[in-house]
Amino acid sequence: MIVVAGEALIDLVPQGTGALAALQLGGGPYNTAVALGRLGSPAAFCSRVSSDAFGEALLDRLRATGVGVSSVQRGAEPTTLAVATVGSDGSAAYSFYVDGTADRLFEAPSALPSGTRAVSFGTCSLVLEPGASAYEELMRRANAQGVFTALDPNIRAGLIPDADAYRARFKSWLPSVSLLKLSAEDAEWLGGTPREWLTAGPEAVVITRGGDGLTAFTADGGEYAVPGERVEVVDTIGAGDTVNAALLHGLAVRDALSARALAELGPGGWTELLGFAARAAAITCSRAGAEPPYAHELVS
Repeated sequence: MIVVAGEALIDLVPQGTGALAALQLGGGPYNTAVALGRLGSPAAFCSRVSSDAFGEALLDRLRATGVGVSSVQRGAEPTTLAVATVGSDGSAAYSFYVDGTADRLFEAPSALPSGTRAVSFGTCSLVLEPGASAYEELMRRANAQGVFTALDPNIRAGLIPDADAYRARFKSWLPSVSLLKLSAEDAEWLGGTPREWLTAGPEAVVITRGGDGLTAFTADGGEYAVPGERVEVVDTIGAGDTVNAALLHGLAVRDALSARALAELGPGGWTELLGFAARAAAITCSRAGAEPPYAHELVS
């Protein structure tokens, strides 16, 4: 079981000439959970979701994808809204409506689902209080229990009131992180280097560079890179979340969700894993919105 902890929200995404926006189900952790389900990994979602119609739609999609929702808390508060702006190159920027919404009132559960092998964290859920502290507590506790932890900070700068305080908090998470994945843009915003972050705790750091591919840096000094998959980009919404899911799924099928197993992947294993993640992200970029691939679409 791979548990994804974080927000679920509604994306307002521009759609075609004359259309103001279309509603799409989203949120970085939510997209990761959906992608895991489509790839065939046993997965569960851990969050707080509104009992409004948007919240019901969010849960319905998880169930339809085979993602467990027994760890989802419910509340009468509204669902978070994100307004996406898509650039000419398909890249997306976001603004958010988050005051008083359900997902930021998440409380750390007393236990993770039975059989949990990994927990994934990231995005808005680690910024917005009081939920951010609850997710942080869950991350530290999972790591202390020997559970593999993955972090994608997925920076949304407009939500971060104190950049320096967030950067310091990010560094404080690293001793509790097994796998750190982030975009080149996020890495630049955070400051530091993969090697510096590795010394703080993670066994591996994966940097994504859009169409230029992915690079993994490992604690034993390894560096492995693959090029991006060429594709006609519709938009990049959900691409990074798909990478998260593909990495976790790939590690799970290799029985590599532990520090020791991660260290034993070697050049061949890392190149194969990164290539799989690049192919999965390319398929997502070829479609409008966060529509990650199914397992059969990645069979070569």
